[in-house]
Amino acid sequence: MTRTAAVLRLRPPRHRVERRAVGWWALRALLGTAILVGGLGTGYALAEPARPWLGPPLLAAALLGPAYLLVTPPWRYRVHRWETTEAAVYAASGWFVREWRVAPISRIQTVDTTRGPLEQLLGLATLAVTTASAHGTIHIVGLDQQVAREAARHLTALTEATPGDAT
Repeated sequence: MTRTAAVLRLRPPRHRVERRAVGWWALRALLGTAILVGGLGTGYALAEPARPWLGPPLLAAALLGPAYLLVTPPWRYRVHRWETTEAAVYAASGWFVREWRVAPISRIQTVDTTRGPLEQLLGLATLAVTTASAHGTIHIVGLDQQVAREAARHLTALTEATPGDAT
């Protein structure tokens, strides 16, 4: 086994995302459910001929929306993990379909942080690590904004210090 293979052993990432991410996911679920129920409810109220077709989805959304809101955020919090080391970025995410990604530092092309309105409200950020991979960018969501900023700084310094690339 080479030194790189030993350093990049396959294992779960160590760190949980910020606990406030549960609130962020809950707000997103609440807004999505409210928009869906509101749209269907408006259509149901205003378009009498469409009521037979709008009633069942409205009822389903009104009943399943709160269940989605209660189940999804804590479930995602249990699954989402992340870690950066001197050798790689590790990320685990998903809900029903779980994804686990490991990106060697030498494959990193860009490191960005983003903060949408709800993330800003809760002091959270998303770390986006673009790699030389056909699979795409690794998004580590639900990080404290300071942690995301420091991780981006650390990864940028590591990639600058890594000679060549693995592309």
